[in-house]
Amino acid sequence: MDAKLVNPIIDAFMDVMPQMGFPIPKRQRIYLQERNVISNGVTIKVGLTKQLCGNVIYNMTADTAKYIASTMMMGVPVTKFGDLVQSAIREIANMLTARAATNFFQMGFEVDITTPELTIDEDYTIKISDSHYLTVEMDLGGHRIDVALFVDREY
Repeated sequence: MDAKLVNPIIDAFMDVMPQMGFPIPKRQRIYLQERNVISNGVTIKVGLTKQLCGNVIYNMTADTAKYIASTMMMGVPVTKFGDLVQSAIREIANMLTARAATNFFQMGFEVDITTPELTIDEDYTIKISDSHYLTVEMDLGGHRIDVALFVDREY
């Protein structure tokens, strides 16, 4: 995977989250991992298709997911993962990945995204690639979101 393909994801995070009422995100670290993403409790997987193929997985704890949903719902307290909360979590992943797709387009790649798939389970593993993928740790007001990314150019 070309490491510079992670920048559109980071840029999307930095653009979208403050517009949604979140504090300015901070990129913590970027590191290489192998094959599988192990869930921190809540994962949202969004696929990339067309000239770039791959997946983006937003991985977070249940507390972070509740914080995100509460912020998106104008501060309504969140205690469980009902339909409205799940919809809010999927929507933020959709907005982030759609913005990243726009950023990829500005780099010269036509990209479509798939419908976000939400999983709430701490004992869950997702295969993201056959080899290595990048993970970007993002801090959002003291809440950590790991953004796992595997992208390949389709020829």
